Amino acid sequence: MSGDFTNPETIVLHGGSYRADPATNAGAVPIYQTTSYQFNSTEHAANLFALAELGNIYTRIMNPTNDVLEQRIAALEGGVAALAVSSGQAASALSIQNIAQVGDNVVSSTDLYGGTWNLFANTLKQQGIEVRFVDPADPENFRRATDDKTRAYYAETLPNPKLHVFPIQEVSDIGRELGIPLIMDNTAAPIICRPFDHGAAVIVYSTTKYIGGHGTSIGGLIVDSGSFDWEAHPARQPLLNQPDASYHGAVWVEAVKPLGPIAYVLKARVTLLRDLGPAVSPFNAFQTIQGLETLPLRIREHCRNADAVTEYLNRHDEVAKVIHPSLQGGEERRRADAYLKGGYGGLVGVELKGGLEAGRAFIDALELFYHVANIGDARSLAIHPATTTHSQLTLEEQLATGVNEGYVRLSVGIEHIDDIIADLAQALDKAAAAVKAAA
Repeated sequence: MSGDFTNPETIVLHGGSYRADPATNAGAVPIYQTTSYQFNSTEHAANLFALAELGNIYTRIMNPTNDVLEQRIAALEGGVAALAVSSGQAASALSIQNIAQVGDNVVSSTDLYGGTWNLFANTLKQQGIEVRFVDPADPENFRRATDDKTRAYYAETLPNPKLHVFPIQEVSDIGRELGIPLIMDNTAAPIICRPFDHGAAVIVYSTTKYIGGHGTSIGGLIVDSGSFDWEAHPARQPLLNQPDASYHGAVWVEAVKPLGPIAYVLKARVTLLRDLGPAVSPFNAFQTIQGLETLPLRIREHCRNADAVTEYLNRHDEVAKVIHPSLQGGEERRRADAYLKGGYGGLVGVELKGGLEAGRAFIDALELFYHVANIGDARSLAIHPATTTHSQLTLEEQLATGVNEGYVRLSVGIEHIDDIIADLAQALDKAAAAVKAAA
């Protein structure tokens, strides 16, 4: 029956095949804190390793607790399968490494989380994978940056700090024409955006953020839509269409056909997770499941409170600019309304008139908001990106991603809105006083 559910409130509780623990009939998902699993026979073991059947081998590769999380997320997104990993960074890295190798390139939006930018601009470059950054304001920039070595397009649905919604359908249409999958990081917009409905091939998440929602557990997810034709352009996707020496010569698009359209995610599981090892712990997967079960309820409150914060800050004398999709116009607003349903997200950017001094004083004065390097917590959070999350970037790179010295990022929580506004008000007053005193 779970396949019949279409409402996210129900899917997060009942999606996938789990109904009760087969060993105990427990309704809550157990934590399978084990490294390995008993094989029924040598034939059973051989079948598992040969992918003749799917099952548990070793928790670095799969685990029953993790499996419930993977199934529910796949159901929530309308995909065919998912892979839980140790962090959002691991999800981003593996999503690229799964189809790109030395000499290949990926075309990415410039509008990225600072950690992803650094991964792409430096670490992947050191590994021989070039990432070409283009302005997503014009989707055709992706086509212009493409050559015969381009293996993927990459973007964030609602990238902070700019909060300009990415043109998902437009870029995915270009990619499908050329045999290039669009990988969407949907971390900041779960529930309110469904990238697969707009042509994306793969979704990645940092479950640390809204999905987990309580600041307890780091994790990531890769979700396979099952709708991208990896065989249509075999020269474009050699790692899925040519024999894989690391898995007894398997040609992934052929090897998985008895199991369904899961070539991409299965390859990531049995080669990259096997070899690089960024597995999520069963305990963290369990914690993430607890967060997932209330995600639709929380995201509504995040969005509602963020709207109210935006309205308040937009009227404040100490604020130079508020960044939020609700304040955008033209094509940016059209994309926000086309791709975001049920709210504009819980993130709000604010540029203070007093610049760096004001930004620092504002952060230090907050009492309800936590000063942490995270988003999507049930609690309200704030950070000054220029001196923290984006500090490894050059000034030019910071500005390219939308960060200036006076920019503060707010992740608006689910506290009562009156308390949130009161904290912002007193912090803005103290920031203004600090700037005046320093003048």
